[in-house]
Amino acid sequence: MLAMRSFHGQGIVITGAASGIGEALAHTLAAQGARLLLADVHAERLDAVVAALRATGADCRAQVCDVADRASVLALADTAQQAWGGAHGVVNNAGVGLVAPVHNLSMPDAHWLMNINFWGVVHGCQAFMPQLQARARRQEDTVIVNISSIFAMVSMPTQSIYNASKAAVRGFSDALREELRASGVRVLCVHPGGIQTRICQEARLGDISAVADTPQALHAQFDQAARTTAPQAAQAIVRAMQDRRTRLLIGADARLGDVIYRLWPTRAAPWLSALARRLRQHANGS
Repeated sequence: MLAMRSFHGQGIVITGAASGIGEALAHTLAAQGARLLLADVHAERLDAVVAALRATGADCRAQVCDVADRASVLALADTAQQAWGGAHGVVNNAGVGLVAPVHNLSMPDAHWLMNINFWGVVHGCQAFMPQLQARARRQEDTVIVNISSIFAMVSMPTQSIYNASKAAVRGFSDALREELRASGVRVLCVHPGGIQTRICQEARLGDISAVADTPQALHAQFDQAARTTAPQAAQAIVRAMQDRRTRLLIGADARLGDVIYRLWPTRAAPWLSALARRLRQHANGS
Protein backbone atom coordinates (compact mmCIF):
# COMPACT_ATOMS: atom_id res chain seq x y z
CA MET A 1 0.00 0.00 0.00
CA LEU A 2 1.36 3.40 -0.95
CA ALA A 3 1.98 6.16 1.57
CA MET A 4 -0.69 8.79 2.05
CA ARG A 5 0.85 11.42 -0.20
CA SER A 6 -2.27 13.57 -0.37
CA PHE A 7 -5.04 14.14 2.15
CA HIS A 8 -7.39 15.55 -0.48
CA GLY A 9 -10.87 14.21 0.20
CA GLN A 10 -9.71 12.17 3.19
CA GLY A 11 -11.94 12.21 6.28
CA ILE A 12 -9.82 13.00 9.34
CA VAL A 13 -11.09 13.24 12.93
CA ILE A 14 -9.15 15.33 15.46
CA THR A 15 -9.90 15.45 19.18
CA GLY A 16 -8.75 18.37 21.32
CA ALA A 17 -9.13 20.51 18.21
CA ALA A 18 -10.18 23.80 19.83
CA SER A 19 -6.61 24.95 20.48
CA GLY A 20 -2.94 24.03 20.36
CA ILE A 21 -1.70 21.12 18.27
CA GLY A 22 -5.23 20.01 17.39
CA GLU A 23 -6.20 23.41 16.00
CA ALA A 24 -2.92 23.70 14.09
CA LEU A 25 -3.38 20.20 12.65
CA ALA A 26 -6.84 21.16 11.46
CA HIS A 27 -5.46 24.14 9.52
CA THR A 28 -2.57 22.11 8.09
CA LEU A 29 -4.78 19.25 6.93
CA ALA A 30 -7.49 21.58 5.63
CA ALA A 31 -4.87 23.29 3.46
CA GLN A 32 -4.23 19.88 1.88
CA GLY A 33 -7.90 19.31 1.12
CA ALA A 34 -8.84 17.00 3.97
CA ARG A 35 -12.41 16.79 5.21
CA LEU A 36 -12.42 17.39 8.94
CA LEU A 37 -14.48 16.40 11.93
CA LEU A 38 -13.20 18.39 14.90
CA ALA A 39 -14.02 17.53 18.49
CA ASP A 40 -13.47 19.22 21.84
CA VAL A 41 -15.25 19.86 25.14
CA HIS A 42 -14.93 23.64 24.68
CA ALA A 43 -17.87 24.40 22.40
CA GLU A 44 -17.27 28.13 21.87
CA ARG A 45 -13.59 27.73 21.06
CA LEU A 46 -14.38 24.82 18.76
CA ASP A 47 -17.02 26.83 16.91
CA ALA A 48 -14.49 29.64 16.42
CA VAL A 49 -11.93 27.25 14.94
CA VAL A 50 -14.51 25.77 12.57
CA ALA A 51 -15.69 29.23 11.50
CA ALA A 52 -12.12 30.26 10.70
CA LEU A 53 -11.56 27.11 8.68
CA ARG A 54 -14.82 27.42 6.77
CA ALA A 55 -13.88 30.99 5.89
CA THR A 56 -10.96 29.50 3.94
CA GLY A 57 -13.28 27.09 2.13
CA ALA A 58 -12.45 24.05 4.24
CA ASP A 59 -14.86 21.12 4.50
CA CYS A 60 -15.17 21.09 8.25
CA ARG A 61 -17.67 20.19 10.93
CA ALA A 62 -17.61 20.27 14.72
CA GLN A 63 -18.94 18.06 17.47
CA VAL A 64 -18.66 18.61 21.20
CA CYS A 65 -17.08 15.47 22.61
CA ASP A 66 -15.70 14.45 25.99
CA VAL A 67 -13.11 11.78 25.21
CA ALA A 68 -13.29 10.53 28.80
CA ASP A 69 -16.86 9.44 28.06
CA ARG A 70 -16.88 6.37 25.81
CA ALA A 71 -20.45 7.02 24.68
CA SER A 72 -19.46 10.53 23.57
CA VAL A 73 -16.61 9.14 21.46
CA LEU A 74 -18.84 6.45 19.96
CA ALA A 75 -21.26 9.23 18.95
CA LEU A 76 -18.35 11.03 17.28
CA ALA A 77 -17.53 7.86 15.33
CA ASP A 78 -21.19 7.58 14.27
CA THR A 79 -20.98 11.11 12.85
CA ALA A 80 -17.93 10.19 10.78
CA GLN A 81 -19.67 7.05 9.52
CA GLN A 82 -22.78 8.95 8.50
CA ALA A 83 -20.88 11.87 6.95
CA TRP A 84 -18.19 10.01 5.02
CA GLY A 85 -18.91 6.32 5.25
CA GLY A 86 -16.15 6.18 7.85
CA ALA A 87 -12.95 8.06 8.68
CA HIS A 88 -9.59 7.62 6.96
CA GLY A 89 -7.73 8.78 10.05
CA VAL A 90 -8.20 9.71 13.69
CA VAL A 91 -5.87 11.90 15.74
CA ASN A 92 -6.28 11.23 19.46
CA ASN A 93 -4.89 14.55 20.61
CA ALA A 94 -7.05 15.68 23.54
CA GLY A 95 -4.97 16.07 26.68
CA VAL A 96 -4.71 17.91 29.98
CA GLY A 97 -2.05 18.64 32.59
CA LEU A 98 -1.70 18.19 36.33
CA VAL A 99 1.13 19.46 38.53
CA ALA A 100 1.20 18.01 42.04
CA PRO A 101 3.57 15.89 44.16
CA VAL A 102 2.52 12.32 44.86
CA HIS A 103 2.33 12.69 48.64
CA ASN A 104 -0.68 15.00 48.53
CA LEU A 105 -2.02 14.22 45.08
CA SER A 106 -5.75 14.71 44.64
CA MET A 107 -7.11 11.37 43.46
CA PRO A 108 -10.10 12.97 41.69
CA ASP A 109 -7.59 15.10 39.74
CA ALA A 110 -5.49 12.01 38.97
CA HIS A 111 -8.50 10.10 37.65
CA TRP A 112 -9.63 13.16 35.67
CA LEU A 113 -6.27 13.29 33.87
CA MET A 114 -6.03 9.55 33.22
CA ASN A 115 -9.59 9.45 31.90
CA ILE A 116 -8.72 12.06 29.29
CA ASN A 117 -5.06 11.43 28.48
CA PHE A 118 -5.12 7.63 28.46
CA TRP A 119 -8.68 6.32 28.35
CA GLY A 120 -9.58 9.02 25.83
CA VAL A 121 -6.98 7.50 23.49
CA VAL A 122 -8.32 3.99 24.11
CA HIS A 123 -11.88 5.16 23.46
CA GLY A 124 -10.85 6.87 20.22
CA CYS A 125 -8.99 3.85 18.91
CA GLN A 126 -11.79 1.41 19.74
CA ALA A 127 -14.54 3.63 18.35
CA PHE A 128 -12.90 4.24 14.99
CA MET A 129 -11.13 0.93 14.40
CA PRO A 130 -14.07 -0.73 12.56
CA GLN A 131 -14.24 2.18 10.10
CA LEU A 132 -10.50 2.26 9.55
CA GLN A 133 -10.28 -1.50 9.09
CA ALA A 134 -13.14 -1.45 6.59
CA ARG A 135 -11.35 1.17 4.50
CA ALA A 136 -8.05 -0.72 4.79
CA ARG A 137 -9.75 -3.84 3.41
CA ARG A 138 -10.59 -1.74 0.35
CA GLN A 139 -6.88 -0.90 0.03
CA GLU A 140 -7.40 2.65 1.28
CA ASP A 141 -4.70 4.20 3.43
CA THR A 142 -5.76 4.62 7.06
CA VAL A 143 -3.99 5.87 10.16
CA ILE A 144 -4.38 6.29 13.91
CA VAL A 145 -2.29 9.06 15.45
CA ASN A 146 -1.90 8.96 19.24
CA ILE A 147 -0.30 11.94 20.97
CA SER A 148 2.03 10.87 23.76
CA SER A 149 4.92 13.05 25.05
CA ILE A 150 8.65 13.04 25.68
CA PHE A 151 7.49 12.60 29.28
CA ALA A 152 6.63 9.03 28.34
CA MET A 153 10.39 8.44 28.48
CA VAL A 154 11.75 11.23 30.68
CA SER A 155 9.78 11.76 33.87
CA MET A 156 9.28 15.12 35.53
CA PRO A 157 8.84 15.48 39.32
CA THR A 158 5.39 16.78 40.32
CA GLN A 159 3.98 15.44 37.03
CA SER A 160 3.86 11.76 37.97
CA ILE A 161 0.32 11.17 36.72
CA TYR A 162 0.94 13.06 33.48
CA ASN A 163 4.14 11.05 32.98
CA ALA A 164 2.23 7.82 33.64
CA SER A 165 -0.58 8.72 31.24
CA LYS A 166 1.81 9.42 28.39
CA ALA A 167 3.87 6.29 29.07
CA ALA A 168 0.59 4.36 28.96
CA VAL A 169 -0.25 5.89 25.57
CA ARG A 170 3.16 4.85 24.30
CA GLY A 171 2.81 1.24 25.46
CA PHE A 172 -0.78 1.02 24.26
CA SER A 173 0.16 2.38 20.83
CA ASP A 174 3.06 -0.04 20.41
CA ALA A 175 0.81 -3.01 21.21
CA LEU A 176 -2.03 -1.73 19.02
CA ARG A 177 0.35 -1.26 16.09
CA GLU A 178 1.23 -4.94 16.15
CA GLU A 179 -2.39 -5.99 16.56
CA LEU A 180 -3.35 -3.96 13.48
CA ARG A 181 -0.29 -4.65 11.33
CA ALA A 182 -1.95 -7.36 9.24
CA SER A 183 -5.07 -5.21 8.72
CA GLY A 184 -3.16 -2.35 7.08
CA VAL A 185 -4.23 0.28 9.62
CA ARG A 186 -1.16 2.25 10.65
CA VAL A 187 -0.45 3.57 14.14
CA LEU A 188 1.75 6.63 14.68
CA CYS A 189 2.77 7.55 18.22
CA VAL A 190 3.89 11.17 18.62
CA HIS A 191 6.19 12.40 21.40
CA PRO A 192 6.21 16.21 21.50
CA GLY A 193 8.64 18.13 23.65
CA GLY A 194 7.74 21.61 24.85
CA ILE A 195 5.03 22.97 22.54
CA GLN A 196 3.55 26.44 22.80
CA THR A 197 -0.03 25.53 23.77
CA ARG A 198 -2.50 26.29 26.58
CA ILE A 199 -1.86 23.03 28.46
CA CYS A 200 0.15 24.59 31.27
CA GLN A 201 -2.19 27.56 31.72
CA GLU A 202 -5.18 25.19 31.93
CA ALA A 203 -3.53 22.46 34.02
CA ARG A 204 -4.85 21.61 37.45
CA LEU A 205 -2.39 22.58 40.16
CA GLY A 206 -1.74 21.04 43.54
CA ASP A 207 1.24 21.97 45.69
CA ILE A 208 3.67 23.46 43.16
CA SER A 209 6.19 24.79 45.71
CA ALA A 210 8.82 22.25 44.61
CA VAL A 211 8.91 23.67 41.09
CA ALA A 212 7.63 27.26 41.24
CA ASP A 213 6.70 30.00 43.71
CA THR A 214 3.42 30.94 42.01
CA PRO A 215 1.23 29.69 39.17
CA GLN A 216 2.36 32.68 37.15
CA ALA A 217 5.99 31.68 37.65
CA LEU A 218 5.17 28.12 36.61
CA HIS A 219 3.54 29.40 33.43
CA ALA A 220 6.58 31.57 32.72
CA GLN A 221 8.89 28.56 33.11
CA PHE A 222 6.78 26.56 30.69
CA ASP A 223 6.73 29.40 28.17
CA GLN A 224 10.51 29.65 28.38
CA ALA A 225 10.97 25.90 27.86
CA ALA A 226 8.41 25.53 25.06
CA ARG A 227 10.41 26.38 21.95
CA THR A 228 8.26 24.69 19.29
CA THR A 229 5.10 26.33 17.97
CA ALA A 230 1.89 24.39 17.47
CA PRO A 231 1.98 24.95 13.66
CA GLN A 232 5.52 23.56 13.58
CA ALA A 233 4.36 20.51 15.51
CA ALA A 234 1.41 20.07 13.16
CA GLN A 235 3.65 20.20 10.09
CA ALA A 236 5.89 17.52 11.60
CA ILE A 237 2.92 15.27 12.38
CA VAL A 238 1.46 15.60 8.88
CA ARG A 239 4.82 14.75 7.30
CA ALA A 240 5.09 11.70 9.55
CA MET A 241 1.60 10.61 8.51
CA GLN A 242 2.52 10.98 4.87
CA ASP A 243 5.80 9.11 5.32
CA ARG A 244 4.06 6.21 7.09
CA ARG A 245 6.17 6.61 10.20
CA THR A 246 5.38 4.80 13.43
CA ARG A 247 7.14 7.13 15.87
CA LEU A 248 7.80 10.86 15.91
CA LEU A 249 9.76 13.09 18.28
CA ILE A 250 8.96 16.80 17.97
CA GLY A 251 11.47 19.44 18.98
CA ALA A 252 15.15 19.48 19.85
CA ASP A 253 14.26 18.99 23.52
CA ALA A 254 12.34 15.79 22.75
CA ARG A 255 15.15 14.43 20.60
CA LEU A 256 17.74 15.23 23.29
CA GLY A 257 15.59 13.73 26.04
CA ASP A 258 15.14 10.57 24.00
CA VAL A 259 18.89 10.21 23.45
CA ILE A 260 19.60 10.67 27.14
CA TYR A 261 16.90 8.13 28.01
CA ARG A 262 18.33 5.57 25.59
CA LEU A 263 21.96 6.00 26.61
CA TRP A 264 21.62 6.80 30.32
CA PRO A 265 18.09 5.84 31.40
CA THR A 266 18.77 6.42 35.10
CA ARG A 267 20.09 9.92 34.42
CA ALA A 268 17.19 11.17 32.32
CA ALA A 269 14.91 12.23 35.18
CA PRO A 270 17.73 13.95 37.17
CA TRP A 271 18.71 15.81 33.99
CA LEU A 272 15.17 17.08 33.55
CA SER A 273 14.93 18.03 37.22
CA ALA A 274 18.13 20.04 36.92
CA LEU A 275 16.75 21.80 33.85
CA ALA A 276 13.58 22.68 35.78
CA ARG A 277 15.66 24.13 38.62
CA ARG A 278 17.61 26.30 36.17
CA LEU A 279 14.38 27.57 34.64
CA ARG A 280 13.06 28.42 38.09
CA GLN A 281 16.25 30.30 39.00
CA HIS A 282 16.08 32.20 35.73
CA ALA A 283 12.44 33.10 36.34
CA ASN A 284 13.38 34.37 39.79
CA GLY A 285 16.15 36.47 38.30
CA SER A 286 18.94 34.65 40.14
